[in-house]
Amino acid sequence: MAEGIFASAPFLSALLVVFSFLYPVLSRTTPRPLETTTLDVSTSLKNTLAILSVDRRSLDRPATESSSSHATTVSLHSRDLLKGSATHEDYRALTLARLARDSARVESLTTKLNVAVKGIKKSDLTPLQTEDLEGSIVSGTSQGSGEYFSRVGIGKPPKSMYMVLDTGSDVTWVQCQPCSDCYSQTDPVFDPAASSSYSPLSCGSTQCKSLDVTACRNDSCLYQVSYGDGSYTVGDFVTETITFGDSGPGVNNIAIGCGHDNQGLFVGAAGLLGLGGGSLSFPSQIKVSGFSYCLVDRDSMSASTLQLGSGAPAGSVTAPLLRNRKFETFYYLGMTGISVGGRLLSIPSSSFSMDESGDGGIIMDCGTAVTRLQSEVYNVLRDAFVSGTQKLPSTSGVALFDTCYDLSSMSSVEVPTVSLHFPEEKKLQLPVKNYLIPVDSSGTFCFAFAPTSSALSIIGNVQQQGTRVAFDLAKSVVAFEPNKC
Repeated sequence: MAEGIFASAPFLSALLVVFSFLYPVLSRTTPRPLETTTLDVSTSLKNTLAILSVDRRSLDRPATESSSSHATTVSLHSRDLLKGSATHEDYRALTLARLARDSARVESLTTKLNVAVKGIKKSDLTPLQTEDLEGSIVSGTSQGSGEYFSRVGIGKPPKSMYMVLDTGSDVTWVQCQPCSDCYSQTDPVFDPAASSSYSPLSCGSTQCKSLDVTACRNDSCLYQVSYGDGSYTVGDFVTETITFGDSGPGVNNIAIGCGHDNQGLFVGAAGLLGLGGGSLSFPSQIKVSGFSYCLVDRDSMSASTLQLGSGAPAGSVTAPLLRNRKFETFYYLGMTGISVGGRLLSIPSSSFSMDESGDGGIIMDCGTAVTRLQSEVYNVLRDAFVSGTQKLPSTSGVALFDTCYDLSSMSSVEVPTVSLHFPEEKKLQLPVKNYLIPVDSSGTFCFAFAPTSSALSIIGNVQQQGTRVAFDLAKSVVAFEPNKC
């Protein structure tokens, strides 16, 4: 018996050797289970019905603002709450309107970058003529910039108005009297004659020279800001006092546009608060070390917040904040990959990088709704998600969404997790409601990413919802802190 055992020892040794070679192969061919997360279908559908019946008069009550030596916090509201979602027949109509605005927004951003990367000089742009101030401009309702608004005081004494927040623009502007042809806004149009701090800028001022398109009238600086669909705002470039909240000293001598002809651009809001990275943006002018915002779901009736003067929160997920030397406005994100179900996808990190010419890369933008990825990247992401949702009943696509599901018979579903990856093995797992979203009230949900033929990728506000996004300008990092609205 003992002889049989010893005789089999060489065989056992050989078997162990073979298994040691096969184990890595077996482990690669037998993937671990997908990481999943639960989508609350019922709650999402209830929210689609609630947003259609919201009473926007509740927004007229004073928002809660606070300030300290470190940061100022102001409330944000979604575009649909301010304008009124009840103007849409149903939630599907509301969704289609949002997506139409979003397509125009993305075209505008890519146009801005293309102009900068191709080396077009300011002098090559269409010059502004003083007679432009006398005529109406092309309607910009299709432009769609501005998904979130904040209450901002303009002038001294401050006149409180709703302003669009835009990380993709630098110039802050407001509609002004005399207003020969302006779009409809919630608040009375700003009257410069009623403000003691209103002061025109001269053509020789640094601020005037920083504009892309400018002209002079009696040595007073005129501005023009153009958008991707051909619309633009024209008026006097001045300095004013900006105040957040109903009290406080405000910030003096901020360069803003006083627009006298602005037809249809940001229906409901009085103007735009530029939060971009250029020298004329509001953060740059007040020289804050950083700012952050948290965007609640646009179907929620809760308020979001904007904090000026805040840096990266301790313990947050961070990524490099990169800048384009040819275009200072956009905030680029140092990103390395995407995972689905806990598995890193086969996407070259170069797909998220900016090249030497300033083309490509991926930016954070609060005005774009749906994240856009290069077509090759999007296809890999979508196919991985579809592979992990084979048991869910699929349905036809909606607008720019090509991957949709009929979840009308379900109260909740399990789907693969989706995470963004950054250098130093850091990652941000997205909430499931940020990438599988309802497009109607009857149970159609779509995968909320979209492809783009542009080299520029964009992280939109649907994917940012519920996460505090901090732009730490001093440390050059973008920080993400989930559930901190």
